[in-house]
Amino acid sequence: MSFAADYIAQLERFAERAPLPRIRALHLPPARPGSEGKGEFCALELEDGSLGLSYVLLDDTLERLRNGSDGFGLAGADALAVARHYANAGGIEKTIGFAAANALTRCFYDRAGFRPDNSADSIGQLRPAAGERVGMIGLFMPLLGRILESGAQLTVVELRPELAGEREGYRVTLDAGELAGCTKVISTSTLLLNDTLDRMLASCKEARWFAMIGPSAGCLPDALFARGVTFLGGSWVNNRDDFVAALLSGESRSASADKYALSADNYPGFDALLAKI
Repeated sequence: MSFAADYIAQLERFAERAPLPRIRALHLPPARPGSEGKGEFCALELEDGSLGLSYVLLDDTLERLRNGSDGFGLAGADALAVARHYANAGGIEKTIGFAAANALTRCFYDRAGFRPDNSADSIGQLRPAAGERVGMIGLFMPLLGRILESGAQLTVVELRPELAGEREGYRVTLDAGELAGCTKVISTSTLLLNDTLDRMLASCKEARWFAMIGPSAGCLPDALFARGVTFLGGSWVNNRDDFVAALLSGESRSASADKYALSADNYPGFDALLAKI
């Protein structure tokens, strides 16, 4: 099965254990996203206040979401039914479904009494070393400095042709095959939405560390760990009101959310958490 199918199957098991909250609202960033990624994500909110994030700058996703004047009839909708669209639909339905699935994941964690460890490491505990081959999936401009300063050899894989080419200290390519030989990889969590996860992981078979980071990485990690991801770094909202206000205005959300880190070592596993509910 695909990652999406595995993910939704876990949420189905959660739903069998106890009634789930319905959807309260879909919160969208401004029409013109701000700098530093401040307008790249939507947040779907459940009636218990759980928030799930999803990337909205693929193709015309944000424009189409903003044109849905009635909020797509989401208020009061069955959250699991909407989450299923992540596995069986495309376009904006897939985006909204992913956000719903991530909101249910936050609900699941809260009911199980689980809080991931905070992480202050912006490069996913990569610890690059001089001469080491490091791969980056999705060009993270703010993260380049630490990797290049280490003396590591950096290869960046992108989907946007206009970004390809030689740069000072690294190169950007459209060929995922160039990740072969990289022992460490850091990746955008957008892979979970653009159907490139399996292809990228297949190109990273020699990587002993594969870190996936970004606000969209608020999903259950079990199926990712099973596929070779070793680190998942997402955002943990600790102040719902402030977070939503910042998202709607295109301002920084950092004061209302913490970055967290999950790996096989500090994650108890879905079954263990489900047993606590």
